[in-house]
Amino acid sequence: MKTVTVSGTSVSRIAAKELGDARQWARIMEANGFFDAVIRAPSNVKIPERDANAPTVPST
Repeated sequence: MKTVTVSGTSVSRIAAKELGDARQWARIMEANGFFDAVIRAPSNVKIPERDANAPTVPST
């Protein structure tokens, strides 16, 4: 799993840049245990491998 350092951005923007699909934001939220989709302070964010078949919203 790759890690990137980011700040002042949203999880959907990270998903778009790192996974090529902004709709995979939920996978990043789950991988990091985030509750807020906006990252204000510098943070190390785990980026899961891209999965073309992954759901774009968390399963319930």
